[in-house]
Amino acid sequence: MSFLFPYQKNALVKMHNGCILNGGVGSGKSRVSLYYYFTVVCGGKIDDNLYEKMQTPINLYIITTAKKRDGLEWEEEFAPFRFGLYSDLKVVVDSWNNIEKYIGVSNSFFIFDEQRVVGRGAWVKHFLKISRNNLWILLSATPGDTWSDYIPVFIANGFYRNRTEFNEEHVVWSRFAKYPKVDKYLDVTRLVRLRNRILVSMDFERKTVRHNEVIRVNYDKKLYYDVLKTRWDPYLNKPFKNAADLCTCLRKICNEDEDRQLAILQIFEDHPKLIIFYSFDYELEILKSLGYGPDVEIAEWNGHKHQPIPDSKKWVYLVQYTSGAEGWNCIVTDTIIFYSQTYSYRILEQCRGRIDRLNTPYTDLWYYHLRSSSPIDIAISKALDNKKKFNECKFVGGSYFD
Repeated sequence: MSFLFPYQKNALVKMHNGCILNGGVGSGKSRVSLYYYFTVVCGGKIDDNLYEKMQTPINLYIITTAKKRDGLEWEEEFAPFRFGLYSDLKVVVDSWNNIEKYIGVSNSFFIFDEQRVVGRGAWVKHFLKISRNNLWILLSATPGDTWSDYIPVFIANGFYRNRTEFNEEHVVWSRFAKYPKVDKYLDVTRLVRLRNRILVSMDFERKTVRHNEVIRVNYDKKLYYDVLKTRWDPYLNKPFKNAADLCTCLRKICNEDEDRQLAILQIFEDHPKLIIFYSFDYELEILKSLGYGPDVEIAEWNGHKHQPIPDSKKWVYLVQYTSGAEGWNCIVTDTIIFYSQTYSYRILEQCRGRIDRLNTPYTDLWYYHLRSSSPIDIAISKALDNKKKFNECKFVGGSYFD
């Protein structure tokens, strides 16, 4: 078998400095990026039965998630490239949290993994400084939802001097919003052309078949609508301060319902190795307390614990969306349950990809989405179906809290 799959080779010939390698979760972006560095940037040659050393090696820096760094996932990809043969070569794998440490590096090659350069925060500023003095590429399964997400990469490629220039040429601001809000974008044809220049897609047909099953569960309608009407938090016994607090309470009413818990146990009967994604700590306590039966091992990945996936005949792996949406994978189960919903389509897609890997032994993958018929669950579902982020203020009517 060739070192790269055909779809990976097709992407490789299109890659260039400053590009975004866009591939679905599990498509092999890490290997392709290292192959690009080894062959195109440094002049080496490699295939299953061929190895010629790099002619012009330069230092390699990989900025990734803390989980990937700590799990040594990138180091597992290093073996075929034999970086140990180069005595003066520096190969560094570090997390986005430490990106500031590398703003003084020059004449090196950077791989920015799990693309984080959106918005205008510190990571973006450090990325722009690094990009001026080094060669680089970005890896992403979900490169951008709006044109503004591409602004840092457009600037780094020299298409615009800064964010102000981009906004002056392309953004029409809403006159009625109480905060800066884009009404529409101008000259979208040019934006499409620029995006196509930097976006390199890996198009591949998965051998897996994803089955997304929506399981309808009940919720306490009386309590839900009482809270919606009175705007009073029954858990904290005080009024809500903002839309986020109200939505959090409405979701708790839905997520705590026993019917949702029974659905978990019914699915577990047919799928005794189970990954469950959840949102809040109270959900974790519910999931830990369920009667899965004897000899069932329960492990967690969240902001409190970082436990490995159990190695037993029956297990439940409880993963919090924010902590565990990316940076790990599992090929010993074919089933994920989404106990509650995330607000972000990008996060949802990353979560689905945890079991949809190139080397999974399964063909059919099962994703169970537990959803009530409550207005908030329906609204979140619609946002995800449209690949949008759920807007709490829009849902509850932000004017109430002004």
